Amino acid sequence: MTTTDRINVRSVAEAVTAARAVEQPLAGRTALVTGGSRGLGREIAIAFAAAGADVAVASRKKDNCVALAEELAAATGRRVSAHAAHVADWNRTTELLDEVEETLGTVEILVNNAGIAPLYPSLEEVSEELFDKVVGVNLKGPFRLMAAAGKRMAATGGGAILNISSIASVRPTAADLPYAAAKAALNTLTAGFAQEYGPSVRVNTILAGPFFTDISQAWDMEAFNEMAESWPLHRGGSPDEIVGAALYLCGPSAGFTTGALLAVDGGRLAAP
Repeated sequence: MTTTDRINVRSVAEAVTAARAVEQPLAGRTALVTGGSRGLGREIAIAFAAAGADVAVASRKKDNCVALAEELAAATGRRVSAHAAHVADWNRTTELLDEVEETLGTVEILVNNAGIAPLYPSLEEVSEELFDKVVGVNLKGPFRLMAAAGKRMAATGGGAILNISSIASVRPTAADLPYAAAKAALNTLTAGFAQEYGPSVRVNTILAGPFFTDISQAWDMEAFNEMAESWPLHRGGSPDEIVGAALYLCGPSAGFTTGALLAVDGGRLAAP
């Protein structure tokens, strides 16, 4: 087959139809969002339901998931289920997938958003318990979910997996090193799972910058604002500003995108 044979020029009608479908890019799909009851996960769950998906919201606190699920279902008319799950529990991850399948159908989109970044006084004082918790939630859980969900997706026609990583994985500091290391490993898993489950399953990652979620309440805002002045956008992000990238990477427009790391960080990584 020549290069010319591979070129596919769409008709205007086909292009217009595809453009119109962007309004509901996830119509008829089933998505699972971990850490979905608050912060970036909450915004992604809302956006996915608005984009036509049935959504399973999972976090450690089921009451929060139930509250969001009820409100979201009423607002969008989509089916939204609530699930209590600690992603660091190896066996619970596969049970979670089974629950979602029984309630909403086969998971076609997985968003590994659950994460923790606890503070510690110094690297020498990081406890084994803290280290294991950070690795469990940020790395072990996503690994197990990708392995289990990816295999199911590949067997049932394909799907998309999105990992929420951090710019700390690229620019770590002593204040967030266990977290940064776990997220760096998550970036590596993105490439590996993209190879394992391609071509029918796409696996991508967002490198999230500083967003004003619950965790930002502990920030020294004066110091933060001073630091942000050196970034291209001069500010932190609103949680809803993660939505465009998430919809793109999990939707049909990203059909040729897999194994990618996309920074959504206000230009932080572009700054000196």
